Amino acid sequence: MPEIVRLDDHEPREVSDGFEVVQLGANDFMSIQYFRFMPGGSAPEHDHPHQQIGFVYRGELTFTVEGEEVTIGPGDTYILYSHEVHAAENTGDTPVEGVDIFCPPRGAADWME
Repeated sequence: MPEIVRLDDHEPREVSDGFEVVQLGANDFMSIQYFRFMPGGSAPEHDHPHQQIGFVYRGELTFTVEGEEVTIGPGDTYILYSHEVHAAENTGDTPVEGVDIFCPPRGAADWME
């Protein structure tokens, strides 16, 4: 039987102004987290050793990656490589929601460390 994790069973954790995450699961190789950027919410410029693949299913998110800006929306996937400097901001009027997968796994406590 697979292990089931329900988003509604977890309280989002605000890791930056208007930016919340929920650690949904992890195994030896990867982890997955839900994210929500409220209007005006942002993740400051940072990098990490994890490779990251994300999917936006609601709203539009503006990324700055290695100094270049791009806006993505519902149905878009993005790929960030290990130690690639990036930031994100919701400049719109509606929340942005999506999921991120990290490899190697990223723990719930190590956001912005």
